Amino acid sequence: MNDHKKEDVVMHPVRGRKEKLIPEAGIFFVNPAEATYAMNTMLSEGGKKRFFFNSMLCVNGDETFFVAGPAVGAPMAVLCMEKLIVLGGRRIILVGWCGALQQGLEVGSVLLPGQALCGEGTSGYYSSDKGPKPSAPLTSWLRDTLCQRMVPWQEGRVWSTDAPYRESRDLLARLHKEEDIVAIDMEYSALCTVSLFRGIEFAALMLVSDELWQKEWKAGFSTPAFRRRSQEMSGVLMGAMQSMPH
Repeated sequence: MNDHKKEDVVMHPVRGRKEKLIPEAGIFFVNPAEATYAMNTMLSEGGKKRFFFNSMLCVNGDETFFVAGPAVGAPMAVLCMEKLIVLGGRRIILVGWCGALQQGLEVGSVLLPGQALCGEGTSGYYSSDKGPKPSAPLTSWLRDTLCQRMVPWQEGRVWSTDAPYRESRDLLARLHKEEDIVAIDMEYSALCTVSLFRGIEFAALMLVSDELWQKEWKAGFSTPAFRRRSQEMSGVLMGAMQSMPH
């Protein structure tokens, strides 16, 4: 990361004088509902809240891992990621939602994203690579965690976009057929790119919130069943953080 300080850019992420370092490992929740649930859970178990500009940050009582969020959209997610890194984050798991393009990925399904495809505008300022990949060791740890807890999952490529209301059926069909994209979100590719740029480990776990492979859009993110599933998976991941390898 120090090499990037030599670049002729105006601003760099910095740690404020009163800002404490955070543990190296943590979970970054994209969505407000999950972030709030995680924060309240950690605080009830003795965690400590930290200042985190226009998002939230909490460190558990043993100071072995943190939770942060929300941060919807690539620009905001990258701002938060940059701050988490400068505060000491080195192994970060993203928890987010995705829209499924592949039959068999139904609302509530768990997806471990593989190689990303950049469709958002933030990644290009960090790298020309349109297909960044997550950390193999962290992704492997997520597989083991889900396997131990008997949680079924699928894997596949994810395309990230800044414009969820401009996805045509033709575009999504081409992404699925030509690029082997199985799901879409708004943050994943940018966070993959930044993690590679800054030299940290990053992986993600996503819940399918809506189905885009059917004739009609099927949204499930507002249903009680999806909310229960979301809290269940957040709890599974938070409960496993103590076992994350260094």
